[in-house]
Amino acid sequence: MHIILLSGGSGKRLWPLSNDVRSKQFLRIFKEENGEYSSMIQRVYNDIKKAIPTAKITIAAPKKQLSILNNQIGKNCSISKEPLRRDTFPAIALASFYLKDILQVSLDEIVVFLPVDPYVNFDFFLSVKRLGETAKTSYNNIMLMGIKPTYPSAKYGYIFPETFDEISQVNYFKEKPDEETAKEYIEKNALWNSGVFAMKLSYVIEKSEDILNVKSYQELYDNFENITPISFDYAVVEKEEKIGALRYNGEWKDLGTWNTLTEVMNSALGDVTLTNSAENVHAINELDMPLLVSGIKNAVVVASANGILVSDKNESSYIKPYVEKFPNEIRYTEKSWGDFKILDVGENSLTIKIILNCGHKLSYHYHNHRDEIWTVTEGEGIAKIDGKKREISAGDILEIKRKTPHTVSAKTQLSIIEVQIGDDISIEDKVKI
Repeated sequence: MHIILLSGGSGKRLWPLSNDVRSKQFLRIFKEENGEYSSMIQRVYNDIKKAIPTAKITIAAPKKQLSILNNQIGKNCSISKEPLRRDTFPAIALASFYLKDILQVSLDEIVVFLPVDPYVNFDFFLSVKRLGETAKTSYNNIMLMGIKPTYPSAKYGYIFPETFDEISQVNYFKEKPDEETAKEYIEKNALWNSGVFAMKLSYVIEKSEDILNVKSYQELYDNFENITPISFDYAVVEKEEKIGALRYNGEWKDLGTWNTLTEVMNSALGDVTLTNSAENVHAINELDMPLLVSGIKNAVVVASANGILVSDKNESSYIKPYVEKFPNEIRYTEKSWGDFKILDVGENSLTIKIILNCGHKLSYHYHNHRDEIWTVTEGEGIAKIDGKKREISAGDILEIKRKTPHTVSAKTQLSIIEVQIGDDISIEDKVKI
């Protein structure tokens, strides 16, 4: 069995923590037994490895997420990288060709596709295993995992099974309705579509060839930006007649908004003080300063480098249209080597804080349009500037002129304040050597 984890979505409903690179599945908000915090994708990835040790895992993700994936999952993870986001069907098609052409997976292999961001118990992944095993012997082309609805949602597709058995044939499938129609669906005992699909690799390849008119991984990758975004539900599932479903009765939550996310997280993360008069309040603080919340009720308060959110929990589900009007700036994110945070933006300057993890290094590169001044504030490392190496530690200041190749490696965790100075400062101004 091969499992494809679908890591898409920008998570704008979880602003200001999420952005185009640091999507919701990468937010470290779940406290583990050892006291450390993990993200949705880490929890899902690790639970699959425990529940299905023989399964091979590939993550389908936009190219922008590669660095943060390497940070959280590790560099040995198999990744089908997408040039840009194009919804679930193009992502599933590209990942399927990746298995066939790059990893040389047999067309008879059962592949299970599932999102990386559900909040579930461990038994969910045992059901994923059962779904894959059922698909192997079923005459159906697609096996779905259905969830019993808890309210009439317009966010999910609806599965109409023939029976109430754990495994059943599906009479038909309907993609996301409005809330009134969803009420009618629930009265007809329909199930939510969890976004988990199991099928033979040959079936997905055939559908991809027919619908997208491509024959190989490279052909699809090269033309990916020209593909019209469309979900797998619309493109394939709604039109398929041979569908089966496995009914999952355990806990399952789509943590797509602050309102749902706060149901499963600690009330305070970071340097936060909640007074006794703050009722049903959740607060997250990623800033290097204290956050005090007092006298408000039923609210979520989030402070980060990208902005500050103060919202009633119910209203927090409707922030996306406002967030889309904000500048698309990424002021904090994790990288494969550590993380960076923007501290100040001037007319001709940019100041950032770089945390370089022990044993990691930046690429050897130069800039055409800016100078840089590095101040080492913590740790020890080795800087290489214009081919010359030098030991660096807290208190050292390095001046790097434009067009000068440079890099740094960390002997311990290394903290650097980097001031960029120039008339044209942009992320594109970086030439790797």
